[in-house]
Amino acid sequence: MKDISLATVNYGVIGCGMMGQEHLRNIALLPNARVAAIYEPSEAMAGAARGLAPGAGQVSSVEDLLAQPDLDALLVASPNHLHLSQLERIAELRPLPILMEKPLYTAPEDAARVARIAASYPAPIWVAMEYRYMPPVATFLQQVEAATGGVKMLTIREHRFPFLPKVGDWNRFNRNTGGTLVEKCCHFFDLMRLILKSDPVRIMASAGQEVNHLDERYGEEVPDIWDSAYVIVDFANGARAMLELCMYAEGSRYQEELSAVGPAGKIEALVPGPTRFWPGPASEAPVPQIIVSPRTPKAPRIVEIPVDPTLLDAGDHNGATYYQHVRFLDAVRNGARCEVSLQDGAWAVRMGLAAQLAAQRGQAMHFDSC
Repeated sequence: MKDISLATVNYGVIGCGMMGQEHLRNIALLPNARVAAIYEPSEAMAGAARGLAPGAGQVSSVEDLLAQPDLDALLVASPNHLHLSQLERIAELRPLPILMEKPLYTAPEDAARVARIAASYPAPIWVAMEYRYMPPVATFLQQVEAATGGVKMLTIREHRFPFLPKVGDWNRFNRNTGGTLVEKCCHFFDLMRLILKSDPVRIMASAGQEVNHLDERYGEEVPDIWDSAYVIVDFANGARAMLELCMYAEGSRYQEELSAVGPAGKIEALVPGPTRFWPGPASEAPVPQIIVSPRTPKAPRIVEIPVDPTLLDAGDHNGATYYQHVRFLDAVRNGARCEVSLQDGAWAVRMGLAAQLAAQRGQAMHFDSC
């Protein structure tokens, strides 16, 4: 058996669309790691993947990829509605360590299937919650307890661009994505649980499709994905969190803003959007910031958290994809702790689905009943 603590780790990649290609660019930056095999059914996306990982073999099915003898780990970055069936196939045929793109599943009835895999899978499954690893968010996570004295109120705001075009327009329809509050916002629900160190007990939401995609037609269908929402979550430890999402606010200077407040003070993180969407000179692009505002003395402190330009060029997540891979490889090579578990990924989806239901019904949803 190969000693992967020293040797190059060979990835097998399932799905090389927009996010998959970001993973390929970041794997190329990792020492002693390479993409050995790719399964991507779209010829256009496969062609782009060949340019990013020219040494990788291309196969025609998930089964063919799993039959490649030299694989050490898998990356799954296919469309949302394919994740769970592909995960089940991997568990059946070759349960290698997996970096699994979010969301884990897209419908409430799928939760039991995830639980069955979690109970028996013999290798790490790391759910790709990249937002944890953005340098300003990582700094926020490190400092939040000291800055606040224990978080009582948490607000996450994302003001960003609309959903981008994807292969086959799969992301225009809730049946494929799980809905916007799953597809887009599972990151934020994951951060809420991580920051507050507690599980939700009640969720309320108001959301809808107000501006985006209303004039689009795919066959006879009109997209049904939402573009805006307010979500309020009560947690078991008494803390409260709020999400504000707007996907027609691409003119914003910062894309994500996190604010946590406790008896000792407040901490904020300001995170710019993808650098490729910045309209002006790169030298004028906003730099991520952390702002710590103690109650006493009243003297806010602002610290810039610059991100390595090489990592900015490799993807749209402020370097997070690279840092996530570094940690995932530590789990693969050395048995380090899997920082984002299947349970974490499942909770993020469960919260998103409950928020969608709360908005649709116009009533709070309790987690002992949804």
